[in-house]
Amino acid sequence: MDETVKPVRIPPQMFVYADKHNVTHLVQTLVSDLLIDQPDDPISFLIDRLQRTSVEVPRVLLFGPTRTSCCSHDLRCVCVCVFQGWVLVGFPRTRLQALSLQQLGVLPEHVVLLTAPDEVLLQRFQGRQVDPLTGDVYHHTFIRPVDDVVARRLEEGRGLSEEQRLAELQCFRREVTGISSAYQHVLKVVNGDQPHADVYQQAVLTYSFSRRSRTPRILLLGPPGSGKSHQARLLSHKYKMVDVCCGCLLRSVAADGSAVGQQIQPYLDDVADSLVLQVLQERLSRMDCTYRGWIVHGFPWDLQQAKNLQESQHQPNRVFFLELTDDVCLERITLRATDPVSGQRSVHQVHQFNQFNQFNQFTRFTRFTNAVHIDADQDPHSVFEAVESKLTAN
Repeated sequence: MDETVKPVRIPPQMFVYADKHNVTHLVQTLVSDLLIDQPDDPISFLIDRLQRTSVEVPRVLLFGPTRTSCCSHDLRCVCVCVFQGWVLVGFPRTRLQALSLQQLGVLPEHVVLLTAPDEVLLQRFQGRQVDPLTGDVYHHTFIRPVDDVVARRLEEGRGLSEEQRLAELQCFRREVTGISSAYQHVLKVVNGDQPHADVYQQAVLTYSFSRRSRTPRILLLGPPGSGKSHQARLLSHKYKMVDVCCGCLLRSVAADGSAVGQQIQPYLDDVADSLVLQVLQERLSRMDCTYRGWIVHGFPWDLQQAKNLQESQHQPNRVFFLELTDDVCLERITLRATDPVSGQRSVHQVHQFNQFNQFNQFTRFTRFTNAVHIDADQDPHSVFEAVESKLTAN
């Protein structure tokens, strides 16, 4: 960081490092622990936290309209909870209890609400079986134990009358809104009316995703005609991110008369990768991109360009592939007309086929292993909703 340059700015590579190592969330966790525990010696407290194998442990609250026993090991000691995390089931039952837990510093990071229709829940009350050794609850139809030894020792669960079952459900329906509002920022609703293996997988997904930066750096990829520019405009308009179209950026630089622009001007349709990356990095280093985030589209088009981007100071933290067949892309492109303002024409059909082949090869061997694939063969609003759902998840 050059202190002689005003205003002093954080180098872009520090944002990449912070994202890669979850530095922002680490600081949030440490500050939260300080506020909750309020130690007499904060420095020693922070050192102790950082010396642990894992500063962050899973803290999961699971609640729903039925009496559910924890399928994992019981929380037998405080030490295990602190160092390994915990899953709290069956409590709190009211909003007041939830607020009391928060005041005591018991703050789950993930809250899962299991929902199901009342008729399904009433049906599941019948046929409940309990393991007398562990207290785990099973059902002779919905949840069977995998171990035959456990299955042989199961006992019939204590039955409730019809009135008691309805009263229990009504009590939950009264309180669920208040409990949900207490945990609205970390709440995930999971449909419980499906096989328990599917319920488990969806619940696990609530805390298995890696955290993402609050400042999105989006890369939109797709063949010509897939709607990248339109989706970028929609995202930029709603989330105030900077829309960076690589083609428009190169034409703008070529027209501004700068030294780099003069190098680009003779090769505007086939600019060298090094120049493209130089222009792109200069644009992404500006203040608006640093603080608002950005959406890049129109680059990269091949594996080498993708490698160069990954090794640069401006790595994307969200990558979306807009998938579309070549026939549909070609149909969309042939309907394009000449722009009366810029005079830009649609590229020749032969060149488009070359771009299709180039992009298909790129997607087959892409370096962006965590990219999200979106079906672009639908109306633009549906595509935007699909992108937005993945953008805001977790």
